[in-house]
Amino acid sequence: MPVSEVRALDRAEAAEAAEAAQAASAGGEAKRVYVRRIFTEIAPRYDLLNHLLSFNIDKRWRRRAIAALGWERAPRGTYVDLCAGTLDVSAALAGQPGFAGRIVGADFAEPMLRAGAGKTSPAVVSPVVADALDLPLPDNTAAGAIVAFGIRNVAELDRGLREVHRVLAPGSRFVILEFTTPRSAVVRAGYHAYFHHVLPFIGGLISGHGTAYKYLPRSVANFPIEEELAGRMRDAGFVDVTWSRLTFGIAAIHVGVKRRETTL
Repeated sequence: MPVSEVRALDRAEAAEAAEAAQAASAGGEAKRVYVRRIFTEIAPRYDLLNHLLSFNIDKRWRRRAIAALGWERAPRGTYVDLCAGTLDVSAALAGQPGFAGRIVGADFAEPMLRAGAGKTSPAVVSPVVADALDLPLPDNTAAGAIVAFGIRNVAELDRGLREVHRVLAPGSRFVILEFTTPRSAVVRAGYHAYFHHVLPFIGGLISGHGTAYKYLPRSVANFPIEEELAGRMRDAGFVDVTWSRLTFGIAAIHVGVKRRETTL
């Protein structure tokens, strides 16, 4: 390949990396447009890469998050799978013994929802093309809500938290499963090496997408740490907010409750 073409490729790669970094940190409309585009483009390989790049640990994390939802309190209720992607969480929740409710799987990238078609019965799971900032549910109606590895992609985090709070019925839980940055220096060093070098290389190679798997580590780096996210959940109106770390602090589960109405 001529030197001029190599340099052109290097410039293009640098521009893509800069775009990913900007999207991860900017928020707002620029982030919304970028995130929708990359998830639309990687949808066909998303499930494969999710399980491959996490060594299938993501499945165990999702089971822990679903357990934290406490759906058994209202097994016939309506639940929201926010930023539902390819409906892994929806399918896992729908398959729980005793679950007899309905699940609204909301995501603004329609190709992701289409990629998850067939994982579960449409009588139980309703895929809906919707932004997390504007959920198509009335106030105070959902028995619970859960989001797995999607809340950091929401263009306006605080507004997204308030929107979930709006649709939840009083006393219902909101569960967030998300990547975070390990506190241990030893774990963090290995984590950064994998997240910033190995994962983008393999992800880009298999997905054929130049920036999607560069955006991932940058978006995690720009996301609030556990204590800050818990505080922002409280600011959005949630009470009894707790969180726990998973697998050496690589991910964390946050749980918040919408306050029950009181009568005088």
